[in-house]
Amino acid sequence: MGRWHSIFFFATLAISLAGAVLILPRDDAESAGMVGTEVCRLCHPDRYKSYAASIHGKKVVPGNPAAHDGCESCHGPGAAHVEHKGEKGVGISAFGKRISDAREKSGRCLRCHEDFNTLASWDMGRHRREDVSCDNCHSIHSGGPKNLKNALPDLCWSCHRVVRAEGNKQSHHPVKERRIACNDCHNQHGGFGPKMIKADTVNELCYTCHADKRGPHFWEHPPVEENCRTCHTPHGSNHAKLLVRKPPQLCQSCHNAIGHPGSIYTNFETFRGSAASGKNRMFARSCLNCHSNIHGSMGPSTRGGRFVR
Repeated sequence: MGRWHSIFFFATLAISLAGAVLILPRDDAESAGMVGTEVCRLCHPDRYKSYAASIHGKKVVPGNPAAHDGCESCHGPGAAHVEHKGEKGVGISAFGKRISDAREKSGRCLRCHEDFNTLASWDMGRHRREDVSCDNCHSIHSGGPKNLKNALPDLCWSCHRVVRAEGNKQSHHPVKERRIACNDCHNQHGGFGPKMIKADTVNELCYTCHADKRGPHFWEHPPVEENCRTCHTPHGSNHAKLLVRKPPQLCQSCHNAIGHPGSIYTNFETFRGSAASGKNRMFARSCLNCHSNIHGSMGPSTRGGRFVR
């Protein structure tokens, strides 16, 4: 009985100590340097006003700074800062130029946000590898939805300027019209897919909206199965339907015109002859005039393999 009594006693003590650790927001050494949010407010009224209006300043949100140590949850104990009469860079951690390391700045945010599902892949994301920190996109004290510094897509386009130029071309996804957003396709916090897309492959991502192109088809077009980007560019193109090149040049990158009478792709002889002689082949000169089911055909005959109407 004595042995079991001892085991029970130490087990109870361990559980009690574990519980005590869980409810302590900081250790005693750190707690000694805390001055409280009201002290910060006296010297930084504008900062406090914007912070109080932000999501971080809402005590009703579990785990928020406002429900714990307020300003000092992120900036650290302010006693030394107050002792030196608010001297910049003394006894206080500030975002911006005084913390130049992106990993350190993001680390402060991740102390609270690391358990969020959207941040599970942050360390493997391109933004993380390129030294982008949380405050490059999010405002700590204020901002719009999710404390973003600007609305999408303008926030993304401030860095991705080539994508912005492509999005202004005549054929583009309706991103600048605000009908879709960059994060409808990309996971800005990192992911397993290429280019941080929200799918394992490009095709799977495209099929979430373009389900009619998924098939299955009786006759499959090999480039469609392989990668949609073989023929389409996602952000914008000067050719119809976001094509990377204009037909028939796009089609001729894989096919030649040997099987067509009169070599309709290689000369302009259709201008000769009678009024109706071969003029139908000159109109638009596009493979899609006849091969309209280019993503796949359900035709049971052998001609269905040619993706004709």
